[in-house]
Amino acid sequence: MSGTLFVVATPIGNLEDITLRALRVLREADVIAAEDTRRTAKLLAHYSITTSALSFHAHNTRTRIPQLLARLEAGKAVALVSDAGTPGISDPGTELVQACWDKGIPVDPVPGASAPLAAAVASGFRLDPLTIFGFAPARAKDRNRWLSRLQAVNETLTFFETPHRIHQTLAEMPIYFGGRPIMIARELTKRHQQFMRFDNAAVIGRMPEPKGEFTLVVGPRVTTESVPEIGSDQLIYNDFCRMTAEMEMGRRATVSALAKKYGRSAKDVYGIVERLKNSGA
Repeated sequence: MSGTLFVVATPIGNLEDITLRALRVLREADVIAAEDTRRTAKLLAHYSITTSALSFHAHNTRTRIPQLLARLEAGKAVALVSDAGTPGISDPGTELVQACWDKGIPVDPVPGASAPLAAAVASGFRLDPLTIFGFAPARAKDRNRWLSRLQAVNETLTFFETPHRIHQTLAEMPIYFGGRPIMIARELTKRHQQFMRFDNAAVIGRMPEPKGEFTLVVGPRVTTESVPEIGSDQLIYNDFCRMTAEMEMGRRATVSALAKKYGRSAKDVYGIVERLKNSGA
């Protein structure tokens, strides 16, 4: 009789972010497949768990999956964990789970902490539905394509960003999500946890300290019915002046962001800006 693969959620920050069931499974498993054995060792030591761990990460899946399947087929219990949170969500795990299904090996999830869910419920945004994305790509071309894909999602979505790219991402937010609310979550459940919520991505001006891990939540798209009417030409111009001066955004990016915010074409926004600028408004 084959063993069972337990997909175990672990803390995303605070070591208390773990369930009693998860601790029991980690103690009783024959082996723990960990994304980073050194990081997992700290968690195991904290709870006096002596189960042995072996590495299972993005760079060794081809060799490690057959080894883990062999253990499972021999009746062993394997606990799969990532560095933090729930395996398979921007972390290794999906391929092993699929391999178990292909072999008829039982898979048992042990739910718990999840950074995107924690950030989403703290945002106050409507969450039905909620779309979870991973990390934004590093290359500019891939990044633009990826953000355009997210832009097409009308409901609440969440994604991750690294410390060294968070400033770039926040500068780009008005281009893709102008008019939509946004929340930035930093260092979730850790000592220096921080939440910053803005009613409009286009007004982001205060950048968080580029340290720790970031989870961003973008709220639902505002319907055109709730956007100010034509009489908002002055508002559009005021926004343009503020965004280019205070936020140091380029003209093209600002026009694009305002077009999305007010449901107007970029040509209309540009015309409004030029007309009011020349009139001395």
